[in-house]
Amino acid sequence: MQQAGIRVVCVLFAAMLSTLAWAQAPSTAEEATKPASLTHFGLLRERDLSPFGFLRLDMRPAHAVSGPPGNWGVEVSLGYQNTWALSKNVKSYLNTLQGRRPIGPAEVQAIRDLPGEAYLVDLEAGLVDMTLHYKLTNHWGVYAAVSGVFYTGGFLDGTIEGFHDTFGFDQAGRPAVRRNDMNLIFDLKGAQVYQPDLPERGLLDPVFGVRYTLHQSPAPWNLVIEGAIKVPVAGERAFLSTGEYDFGMQITLQRFLQRHGFYGSLAAVYTLASTIVPTSDRQVIPTLVLGYEYKWTEHANLNVQIYASPSAYKSSDTDLDELTQPKYQISLGGRYRIGSSVLTLAVTENVANYNNSPDIGFQLSWAYSPAFKR
Repeated sequence: MQQAGIRVVCVLFAAMLSTLAWAQAPSTAEEATKPASLTHFGLLRERDLSPFGFLRLDMRPAHAVSGPPGNWGVEVSLGYQNTWALSKNVKSYLNTLQGRRPIGPAEVQAIRDLPGEAYLVDLEAGLVDMTLHYKLTNHWGVYAAVSGVFYTGGFLDGTIEGFHDTFGFDQAGRPAVRRNDMNLIFDLKGAQVYQPDLPERGLLDPVFGVRYTLHQSPAPWNLVIEGAIKVPVAGERAFLSTGEYDFGMQITLQRFLQRHGFYGSLAAVYTLASTIVPTSDRQVIPTLVLGYEYKWTEHANLNVQIYASPSAYKSSDTDLDELTQPKYQISLGGRYRIGSSVLTLAVTENVANYNNSPDIGFQLSWAYSPAFKR
């Protein structure tokens, strides 16, 4: 499964690079040696798409765009992910079944009867985010974000299984379950959930933040500090809101060397950490993001970044290693600037631990700001 996911990422990223190269290749040797504009956009603005974490506040990786007081910007992004995550005993049970079937009462009971704790998460979900930014002074700015989620059985199961079959990778029990269904089963020591009715769509809690930038214009080094709060405006709502306030801080160090941008970001969020299955108590969850950006042409930038964060689940919630291990994800993306707009395409794959985060996720976003056209 690991190799399959990495191959998917590499194939998609190679196709994206080829498309950008065709569109942006210099037409002459003189153009090829002409100095490029040194505009960098910063880290990919991806949030955690895991159903094990997106109900909590997630500090979006900081951008590297700055402008004069009064400058403003808007971001609209669509993130989409496929998750197939299960405990070892559920995988062993599914591998004993012949043919495909919907997960019905008999299968749920069989999973409940397995020794020890068990879980199965089989779904696809999309997240739509809109963020507004406003620059108050040379150093201070504010932003507000509103997000919506939609849950679905999706359409990627067949493609993923076909890819696994082609390269001989383990299907991890997938062929026993009907494709493009939603299945959510948790039988943990801290919670029991069996095939609930997930909302087709709904709004998540809005987020309000403040941003401090050490330098107004990109210097060889820059420092960005952000603080944010998630506000439960409509109270607790199943699979949409924890009903609790979350608070977060993030510090990002940025280093620019001509075409190259290097980024390190450390965030900490104080949260109830409730996911699709509630956790036991409030905690501080840190997140580390390391990234690299390459200014390829006047209009195209390439990014790679690594995300690491501990699980929201503790030993008081479950004894399953699959759920308590850290989350590691790698993202590859490209940006293309058209005037005052920037388009982003990125793909994210889980690595190291595969049963606590999405198999694969995609992000398509559009951002607009007068600061881009400079």
